[in-house]
Amino acid sequence: MSVSKLSLTRSIAMLSTISSSLLILNKPLTRALRFPIPNLPLATNPRGLSSLSTAAISNNAGGGRTGALSPAPVTEDLQKIDVNPPKGTRDFPPEDMRLRSWLFFNFREVSRLFGFEEVDFPVLESEALFVRKAGEEIRDQLYCFEDRGNRRVALRPELTPSLARLVIQKGKSLSLPLKWFAVGQCWRYERMTRGRRREHYQWNMDIIGVPEVTAEAELISAIVTFFKRLGITASDVGFKVSSRKVLQEVLRRYSIPEALFGKVCIIIDKIEKLPLAEIKKELESVGVLEEAIEQLLQVLSIKSLTELEEILGDSGEAVADLKQLFSLVDKFGYSEWIQFDASIVRGLAYYTGIVFEGFDRGGKLRAICGGGRYDRLLSTFGGDDIPACGFGFGDAVIIELLKEKGLLPELGLQVENIVCALDPGLQGAAATVATILREKGQSVDLVLESKPLKWVFKRASRINANRLILVGDSEWQKGMVGVKILSTGEQQEIKLDELD
Repeated sequence: MSVSKLSLTRSIAMLSTISSSLLILNKPLTRALRFPIPNLPLATNPRGLSSLSTAAISNNAGGGRTGALSPAPVTEDLQKIDVNPPKGTRDFPPEDMRLRSWLFFNFREVSRLFGFEEVDFPVLESEALFVRKAGEEIRDQLYCFEDRGNRRVALRPELTPSLARLVIQKGKSLSLPLKWFAVGQCWRYERMTRGRRREHYQWNMDIIGVPEVTAEAELISAIVTFFKRLGITASDVGFKVSSRKVLQEVLRRYSIPEALFGKVCIIIDKIEKLPLAEIKKELESVGVLEEAIEQLLQVLSIKSLTELEEILGDSGEAVADLKQLFSLVDKFGYSEWIQFDASIVRGLAYYTGIVFEGFDRGGKLRAICGGGRYDRLLSTFGGDDIPACGFGFGDAVIIELLKEKGLLPELGLQVENIVCALDPGLQGAAATVATILREKGQSVDLVLESKPLKWVFKRASRINANRLILVGDSEWQKGMVGVKILSTGEQQEIKLDELD
């Protein structure tokens, strides 16, 4: 007897013996795909991308949009194409996309808890936005090129300069303080290590218009809150905190020109990556005297705020800011997470005060996040300086840490309903059922082909469906459908207008 002639009740009864735990194994595609690759003539114009544009326009005899490239000719030549993404970048198949969505949800939820508003900026920006001061490592990491309008542009390597540009653009229409956050894709051509890629996503939180260190305390509190949500504790992660003003005071004592400050910061930022002799050599090469280098390295080795105060005194801004921050941290309730470390300066030139880095106490990973105060960034772009601070938090390192700690969540696909017609002629009726449920806000996987019921049960198991809804002929004529609760095996017939 065919399935279409069985009653819906008998169909479900027969299916109750089919295991709902069957799995479908997905094997990765390993064979290279083949696509036609046209044999294009080599361009004689050395201007790269713009020359391609010129050639396309001159060959566009048929008119149309002048900026468009001509379609590639179809040839019989077939060449293998590398199916892997470019080095340092990633694909996000469904299982990885679920993890990314979960992580971004937590970024956004913590930002919401702290009263921040979300913003975003173009991935493509003017190159000049990121080329600030000679010697910054980031200059050599830019993905930059000339566009068809002969403009120098770059894929953004970080989000803070774009934020500064937007604040300047909005000008006096903004009501301070601003509490903004962003989750955006960034690009840096750099050496890849564990947790470091050339393309990554970054969570930024920034406070604009607050000069007090209460802003820094609030930002670190947000990161701690995020860690706690993910199950990470103070025994897993800590924050090293210092101030750029510490370095400024030491350099001032030895009459080191202000112009060297940015270069010295970049060198000091490498102190955990290079041998001490190499650090000394680099400091000498930029013009720091030997006596100043010894004093500087002595100060940078300090891990106690009390010891720093003994050397610098208690009258300077650096010590005062740090003491206030540590006092606030006690009030926020995360003092066990932070420690003073004078060697933390951060590599970007625009930081002006408190700086901090989140680190893996196990020592297996690079910095998890980092940030600080940048009160003078806006003036480097021609705007009026406004007190500001913020942090950047990459997606790659935190995933590695969660793997290390066994804290990655299991995020299988989950759909509330799977709807199947028992007869090809009832496919339209099944679509009606799916539409009714979707309009009520429920997720539905509609079986779009005529499939054996054993296949339907496999599918239901793979997508973790809560209910199986079967549309049979005799039941549909009565305005009813069969519903099976897959977790309990309970089954019943329900009127269409009572389905929810």
